Amino acid sequence: MLTLFYLSKFVCIKILKADIVFVIFITKPIETRPKIKLPLAPLDKTLEISGKFIILLIWILALIAFFKMPDTIPIHFNAAGQPDNYGNKGTIFILPIIATIIFIGLTILNRYPHIFNYVTAITEANASDQYLIATRMIRFIKLIIAIVFTAIVLITFLTSVNITNGLGSWFLPLTIGLIFIPTIYSIIMSFTKK
Repeated sequence: MLTLFYLSKFVCIKILKADIVFVIFITKPIETRPKIKLPLAPLDKTLEISGKFIILLIWILALIAFFKMPDTIPIHFNAAGQPDNYGNKGTIFILPIIATIIFIGLTILNRYPHIFNYVTAITEANASDQYLIATRMIRFIKLIIAIVFTAIVLITFLTSVNITNGLGSWFLPLTIGLIFIPTIYSIIMSFTKK
């Protein structure tokens, strides 16, 4: 059972069965934020289409790889990008499943920008600009996650057939950088569009 408690400047959510309390601080009550339906700009449409294409690609790649890989494949890579655990080739489908769930989840979340956390107060005057910045950031992150997961599936396949030897030491820093670039850019843009 989920109980919501609205208290002055924060929302306290308590899950009674596990007796876990989450406190979410918000700058302005969500109920007072404008709910705006944002039209998709050409860049937003391109990001959405590209993301869907990459999700389709990861599934095609996983299916092709499944039939060409040996029975035992790398299922985990260490921080240096070297395989350090092996398992059944059926585990190649875990990444497309997770990527698809994340993609769908972020797509649904992106329909409700008025519930996001923002670095500035949301008003009628700045809501459309702030929502556009935030939803575009989510679209970039969806695309990056889909690309990273597809790269991992590809490299897992190539490692399993002895064409490469893991992700490489560059993969983790590059992935972290790719995630943080749109996030930092969006925060900066959010401050400039107060």
